[in-house]
Amino acid sequence: MGLRFTVLASGSTGNATVIQSDEATVLVDVGLSGKKIDELMKGRGVSGQDLDAILVTHEHSDHIKGLGAFARKHSLPVYANEKTWAAMQRLIGDIPDAQRFIMPADSVVEFADLRVESYAISHDAAEPVGYCFQADGAKLSLATDLGYVSDKVMRQLQQSDVLVLESNHDINMLRMGRYPWNIKRRILGDTGHLSNEAAGEALCSLLSEKTKRVYLAHLSQEHNMMDLAKLTVNNVLEENGLFYHKHEFSLCDTYPDKATEWDIVSQSMAQLIGSRA
Repeated sequence: MGLRFTVLASGSTGNATVIQSDEATVLVDVGLSGKKIDELMKGRGVSGQDLDAILVTHEHSDHIKGLGAFARKHSLPVYANEKTWAAMQRLIGDIPDAQRFIMPADSVVEFADLRVESYAISHDAAEPVGYCFQADGAKLSLATDLGYVSDKVMRQLQQSDVLVLESNHDINMLRMGRYPWNIKRRILGDTGHLSNEAAGEALCSLLSEKTKRVYLAHLSQEHNMMDLAKLTVNNVLEENGLFYHKHEFSLCDTYPDKATEWDIVSQSMAQLIGSRA
């Protein structure tokens, strides 16, 4: 199997991603109802019983809506940092002590052959984090809910084979939209969300010969469209001389209401040998 993942859902209405290695399977965030998560996972051949843990990025409802019910139903360990636990406790209900695990920001936890590293990000939550996953020499990074990409985050995301990167809004659509100005200011600020332009600018530094695919994620349903996000990111890359001429990678879609196909980041040695036979 190697390392693979599926983004079950991505956007302001709910977020969840399954990451799987040869020996471990984890779920990042449970931003939809437990019933919907079960349904989406079933469509990708995974069940709650297959999971080794749930990892939480932060306490906003689009990331923890179904967390309590789902974790209790499947008796799953839940990993989050102390401030996130404190902020989400009243929102998710009681989680048995045996299922509560503290994973500080900028720390590493290993689930069998799957290495998980959390890193601090800038967002208006208690102590938000992103996650990087490594197995079989490959690296997958999840980076959403970012007000901006700091130098530290940039270093964390370097050398990713596949990157799931926020491309939340088109700045002009947001400015012309119906949201009150205080909400617009929050989204545009350093603890808000990455615009399409900012995602493109980040990729100018993050793309390497190792990069295979970039998934644009957490798109606003009111202030963005996938085609526009991809066009804007491509334009920024092209302006910086980095469009497909130099880097052979693909920009990929995520969806608010359906799962992406399994993305194989790396294949196990057994698979590679089998494919050559």
